Amino acid sequence: MQRRTFLQHSGLLAAAVSASGTAVLASSSAAKAKNKLPKWKGFNLLDFFSPNPAQGRKATEEEQFKWMRDWGFDFVRLPMAYPAYLKFDRSRNITPDEVYQIDEQAVDRIDRLVEMAHKHNIHVSLNLHRAPGYCVNAGFHEPYNLWTDQPALDAFCFHWNMWAKRYKNVSSKKISFDLLNEPSMREDMNDQLSKHGPVPGAVYRKVALAASEAIRKENPKHLIIADGNNTGSTVIPEITDLDIAQSCRGYNPGIISHFKAPWANKDPENMPTPKWPGQVGERYLSREMLETFYKPWIELVNKGVGVHCGECGAWNKTPHDVFLAWFGDVLDILTSNGIGFSLWEFIGDFGILDSRRADVAYEDWHGHKLDRKLLNLLQKY
Repeated sequence: MQRRTFLQHSGLLAAAVSASGTAVLASSSAAKAKNKLPKWKGFNLLDFFSPNPAQGRKATEEEQFKWMRDWGFDFVRLPMAYPAYLKFDRSRNITPDEVYQIDEQAVDRIDRLVEMAHKHNIHVSLNLHRAPGYCVNAGFHEPYNLWTDQPALDAFCFHWNMWAKRYKNVSSKKISFDLLNEPSMREDMNDQLSKHGPVPGAVYRKVALAASEAIRKENPKHLIIADGNNTGSTVIPEITDLDIAQSCRGYNPGIISHFKAPWANKDPENMPTPKWPGQVGERYLSREMLETFYKPWIELVNKGVGVHCGECGAWNKTPHDVFLAWFGDVLDILTSNGIGFSLWEFIGDFGILDSRRADVAYEDWHGHKLDRKLLNLLQKY
């Protein structure tokens, strides 16, 4: 906004407040908080989550998209491991050259999933959960480091250019590109429980800018999203001028969302039992702590940057009543500020179907076990 326009708007606002009191100011603030992204709500689908297709999940079926739509959902995120759609010798570590060997049949399978979602008016967000040179998870040996090595960044841009070209003529209302799942710096890129920390802002900007240019080379209107820094938890101020939306997480605090999860805790069996609200270990857990956590994201919306919560939920060891009480506060804070969400996952341990919780009275649903209480909570928002 130009300075003159800003001053004009400021003068008008001051006059309106003077004339009509604080109600006008409150109304103006609410209007200012309009999220540039739709308030999508939906699920992560893990069809292409594993680097090895032989170890992948059962493919999502078309009737499952119909269930989602009938239940009121309009969004799916596809967290993909790039090796899942490559051709290379999987008996050894991948080489830099092999990162470019696209398996067209595998890409066609991704296309079919996207087409089924679109048939049921569901927006698809393609995400590189594992990108050349980085993944927040262990389980695959990368040939280089995305944050430090130019060949890794070149390959990252190659993959995004390929996807952008493939969906060149698809509206941003139907597809978006989520650059990289949960960026962080890691002490050991192949150690599952290594320490994480934020990526230096200038480094993150370099990577996001290069990838966005590779995408918008094919269509300048492509919608691009960047996951928050430090494994999705913090806003990235260094990219707010790049016309890139940002994605937060609904996992705070981890003692609730990842209770007893072995991949996220070094001593999972000795974690204190979570409560919401309540004293858990050395911390008092409450809605106020969530409001503090999400405040920077809400401020980002107010600054005109689109925000969505790309992942949220809790693993199946969290007591169900605690999970629902906490998750209700998470969803209320997000959605009351115009921020949509995507549950991790649809079917599986975090999902509304077949989550294998020991303390849920499941409902039979077309051969699946439906967590109706969780579904009702999601539908409420």
